[in-house]
Amino acid sequence: MRSAKDPNYQKPLTRLIDTAAGPLDLKGHEAEGGYAALRKAIKDLKPQDVQAKVKEANLRGRGGAGFPTGIKWSLIPMGPDAGAKYLVCNADEMEPGTFKDRLLMEQAPHQLVEAMAVAAYAIQAQTGYIFLRGEYVVAAERLNKAIAEARAAGLLGQNILGGPWSFELYVHTGAGRYICGEETALINSLEGRRANPRAKPPFPQIAGLWGRPTIVNNVETLSNVPHILLNGPTWFKELNQGKTSDAGTKMYGVSGRANQPGCWELPMGTTARELLEVHAGGMRGGKKLKAWLPGGASTDFLLPEHLDLPMDFDTIARAGSRMGTGLITVVAEDQSIVSAVRNLEEFFARESCGWCTPCRDGLPWTVKILRAIENGQGKTGDIEQLSKMTRWLGPGRTFCAHAPGAMEPLQSAIKYFRDEFEIGIVCDIDSAKPDVCILPAGLPDITTDRDLAQKKAS
Repeated sequence: MRSAKDPNYQKPLTRLIDTAAGPLDLKGHEAEGGYAALRKAIKDLKPQDVQAKVKEANLRGRGGAGFPTGIKWSLIPMGPDAGAKYLVCNADEMEPGTFKDRLLMEQAPHQLVEAMAVAAYAIQAQTGYIFLRGEYVVAAERLNKAIAEARAAGLLGQNILGGPWSFELYVHTGAGRYICGEETALINSLEGRRANPRAKPPFPQIAGLWGRPTIVNNVETLSNVPHILLNGPTWFKELNQGKTSDAGTKMYGVSGRANQPGCWELPMGTTARELLEVHAGGMRGGKKLKAWLPGGASTDFLLPEHLDLPMDFDTIARAGSRMGTGLITVVAEDQSIVSAVRNLEEFFARESCGWCTPCRDGLPWTVKILRAIENGQGKTGDIEQLSKMTRWLGPGRTFCAHAPGAMEPLQSAIKYFRDEFEIGIVCDIDSAKPDVCILPAGLPDITTDRDLAQKKAS
């Protein structure tokens, strides 16, 4: 059921979502307080005032990096001589295991449209784009309808609400590349170029879309902005119910072998145990949890012993991973960690833009080694080679964060489950150290040079 217009609501992003009834139209959205934040911003506040409120609220980016939104906005040039500026919503959402933005766009399109308008007013952008994953056909239809309704009501377009500020908003559907989740690759794609990342600096806030100052924010991040403006930074900070120092709520989710995979808006700092055992109904078939990714495929695996940690940016980082998008993927006790990682690395290899050598050639090489180990055909030294790859493709070695992100699940899998990798190693008879070879379970031990020679002859 849709809630009443309570200013102290605890789930601002999803309080009006009713998947059975579908999204609210403009009239229904306004009846529930929609576009009040936009009217307040334009009528009562200066753009810098809106920036200050978002900064004070400690809203951190919900796309994965967790960078403070207010600080990001403060880096953009302001004033009458700043010229043309752009606001871009990153709605590509290609991270495996992540589907929170889809829910918000399909079920609350006017919320995002209003959020884009308020954010654009804060940075004085004249044009905005929602860069949408091409497969999100329903989201595209509903967003375009919401934009058309808002434009007809004078909430978008020229001289919004009778004032001097104008803002045009468009939906741009991408061709379906994971790399477009990187903001500069997204900007290149939006310009009609190949989706390769750009060198930074300059950062998009200074030279982004068509060389002009540009802010790129995630769907969930932007969707918080109208609520912060209406209810204040203190209210937003208290939404976490004291669970963490990070403010607000978070769209958390669970995928993988859980009984009830899904997505829920919960206080920031909710534990992974609550997500899995309370909201997702526990592991399917009564299986035990082996490992879990805290926020998409490009994060390090954590163990069952980490389930009680608050799901916030700093706590998960201290545990050796990243919260990322906050939608966890669970791996059951009877699943092969090698197969799981191989599957992820195949995705990353396929989605590499090919711009730099370590990523273009290193990821397929990683997949080749993992596939051999998975099939019980790994060679002595393969695990060590994979460990080297996690460093060679790590931070600072590639043009963007694509390959370093791909290495996170691999490096943690080797760290926690090395024995599963060793099972897939067969003795290399040309090895200088045959005594240390490890065979797949069930095969006879081979520990001498003569035994190795006999096996080779057979």
